[in-house]
Amino acid sequence: MPHNLSLSDAFWHVLPNVFLFDGGRYVIGTVVMSAVLWLVDRTWLRARIIQNRRAGRADYTREMLTSLRSVMIYALVSTPALWLQSNGYTVGDFTGKATAPIIALYVVVLLIAHDAYFYWTHRALHDPRLFKRWHRTHHRSVTPTPFAAYAFDWREAIVQAFFVSAWFCLVPTPFLAMFIFLGVMIIRNVWGHSGTELHPRGMADHPFWGLFTTTVHHDLHHSGGFNHNFGLYFTWWDRMMGTEHPRYREIFREVTARGARETDGLAQPLPAE
Repeated sequence: MPHNLSLSDAFWHVLPNVFLFDGGRYVIGTVVMSAVLWLVDRTWLRARIIQNRRAGRADYTREMLTSLRSVMIYALVSTPALWLQSNGYTVGDFTGKATAPIIALYVVVLLIAHDAYFYWTHRALHDPRLFKRWHRTHHRSVTPTPFAAYAFDWREAIVQAFFVSAWFCLVPTPFLAMFIFLGVMIIRNVWGHSGTELHPRGMADHPFWGLFTTTVHHDLHHSGGFNHNFGLYFTWWDRMMGTEHPRYREIFREVTARGARETDGLAQPLPAE
């Protein structure tokens, strides 16, 4: 962003670029994931479709329109943060040498910090006093699709946008590290809403890889575990706070075992809690 722009000028000149960037991430992520799922649906891996129910046209339309609104809100929230940074009101730019290890370290720290932020804000949005107005829109996707990645109520979209804007103002970060983090964020988001378990068998039970969320992990949150599985990238907050679905690993084993045997139909619905 050019220096000495007024805030009103920043909204006029910069907001469209931020909108295109965030919207582009969403479009690329959802389209690529949808293409992968279209191909998977024509292979033996279709047995790993988690739910029997399929999303309908109304589901796709709602998810796309609410996601478009979320992208606009992200741009509205991000533009003032960019203006503050460009005019010297924040801690400043990253001035160190952005070597590969430094960039990797920043990405890891960003993921850990964002996962903690997401877990606790997500859990708070399930409070009955907030849920109806702040989070119910997202849960209208009982059988989520990749397009549900940004399908938020406008209030929740502000909450989701705040982390990156606040980090940008408070922590000098290499541009490439932030770019990679934003890429990982959208990949994990559309993957978690894909409805087909593409992670390898045994992952949920592995002492290391089990610390990462799977598609089943988040699908359970939408379809049968409303008060469970609040994490985005990692499972450790759910484990520590006792909010992991009690049958998560069992269901993951069952879903991933389907691809190892012949099947002539879709997966059975997930059992309720």
